Amino acid sequence: MSELKLDAKTAIVVIDLQKGIVGMPGNPHPAQTVIANSVKLLDAGRAAGALAVLVHVGFAADFGDALQSPVDEPMRASGERPADWMELIPELKQQPGDVAIFKRQWGAFYGTDLDLQLRRRGVKTIVLCGIATEIGVESTARDAYERGYAVVLAEDAMTGRSGHENSVKHIFPRLGRVRSTAQIVEALTAAS
Repeated sequence: MSELKLDAKTAIVVIDLQKGIVGMPGNPHPAQTVIANSVKLLDAGRAAGALAVLVHVGFAADFGDALQSPVDEPMRASGERPADWMELIPELKQQPGDVAIFKRQWGAFYGTDLDLQLRRRGVKTIVLCGIATEIGVESTARDAYERGYAVVLAEDAMTGRSGHENSVKHIFPRLGRVRSTAQIVEALTAAS
């Protein structure tokens, strides 16, 4: 395992910690653990001069802007979503210098200005956390890797439905470095 060094050219990218998603069951980490660890990453990142990027997903009321591709197992919405479904959770303590990204699919790059925001700020490394590991986090990690970013994945600051373990053991080590929140906070603190 290589030593983790981070600097101010890092972004903490938090995936889908929003009111309508954090209430869903997570495996293996409960949402409250993911939230607490994501806040630790954001706090350490902000203190080190890293960019905080808060990503959330949503769609028009009629889902006209959602992907409509034929699939064997479509994403299901159970009932009508509350009005605040897309809002970021207050625990993230959104600040004026944070970048908020609104997406309409799993990954945070496609159809958004995330890449532009990162490149204009000189970001070279992204630390990923959030919900769900095997959906939004993995999609964003794959795209970040393909765009040439160094990727760090906070294993205990993400959770999934059923694919967390597969992503962490078989996919993420090929895309970047998998570390704990404590290891990433330590690297960010050393960069301050």
